[in-house]
Amino acid sequence: MLVTGFFLSYSYQTTKKEAGTHETSSEWKQEDGLRSEILKTQKTNRELNNELKKIQLQIQNRENKLADQEKKSFNLVEDLKKLREVTGGIKVKGPGIEVTLSDASYIPEGENPNNYIVHEEHIRSVIYEMLVSGAEAVAVNGQRISHTSYISCIGPVVSVDGNQYPAPFTISAIGDKTVLEKSLNLSVVNELVNDGVEVRIAKKDEITMDPYLSKEG
Repeated sequence: MLVTGFFLSYSYQTTKKEAGTHETSSEWKQEDGLRSEILKTQKTNRELNNELKKIQLQIQNRENKLADQEKKSFNLVEDLKKLREVTGGIKVKGPGIEVTLSDASYIPEGENPNNYIVHEEHIRSVIYEMLVSGAEAVAVNGQRISHTSYISCIGPVVSVDGNQYPAPFTISAIGDKTVLEKSLNLSVVNELVNDGVEVRIAKKDEITMDPYLSKEG
């Protein structure tokens, strides 16, 4: 019985030790597997993060290109609009001045009446001064003036691009009304008055001009 008890006790301890060793080995394998999975996941995350950065950079570059294209398109549209305004292609409105030129109300006895009426050179001098002073658009008696317009005298009337107008002549200009007025007063007005032309300048908060090729023009 003593011997049998010894063998039973020895067998139990051995079995317990082997079971413990097997259990520890299994835990190590499980922990090692988890560490491998974590490392693999971290590597995948780094790769995905790098890929995401590349995609974000590509998107940013495309957005910058689109923004640049939109800016260029906007500038082209604005330039085209300004060009059409200058050449009289579209209707425009804005602040400016109106200069009215009238024949002299008094002609001295014995003088030539032709020396006291408004001629095309008077109208041209006003238009040129307006343009030099920054006028964006100019019209004579409501008719828009373009870079190809032709003004001439036909007796007591003035022809503007083939359309005839009698005095008084109202020359309108859209632009900085203060600058336009000062510029005319400093140069052209005195010359006109010396030629016997009556001049009246009026500032306007808003002047509307139809297109050069408008049926109303």
